[in-house]
Amino acid sequence: MNNTPPPNKWYNWLLRLRQFYTGSFVIWLIWIVFIDDNNVRVVWSNYWKMKELEHEKEYYQEKITEVKKERDEVFGNRKLLEKWAREKYLMRKPTEDVYVIVDEKNQPVESRKSE
Repeated sequence: MNNTPPPNKWYNWLLRLRQFYTGSFVIWLIWIVFIDDNNVRVVWSNYWKMKELEHEKEYYQEKITEVKKERDEVFGNRKLLEKWAREKYLMRKPTEDVYVIVDEKNQPVESRKSE
């Protein structure tokens, strides 16, 4: 003998509703993960591109700081401006040669602070 009560019509309705929501969720999940324009692959690649761009931003902000420091240092003095142009851009007079002596870190020896 089976002691389970006969299925209730509300119980059957709830089972069908649960199947509907489960099926709808699976379809929605497949849509979001694979089909949509902003699927998981696109979101992931955009995330990594954003991280790469943030690193580039930090690099360029450091370079801007260096250039501003150099600009303030050089453009305040006429002799330093000429020295900077000769060292950095190898500008010279037609009858002369320019030699820049650098240390192990490829920095001009004259620009080092006293240690």
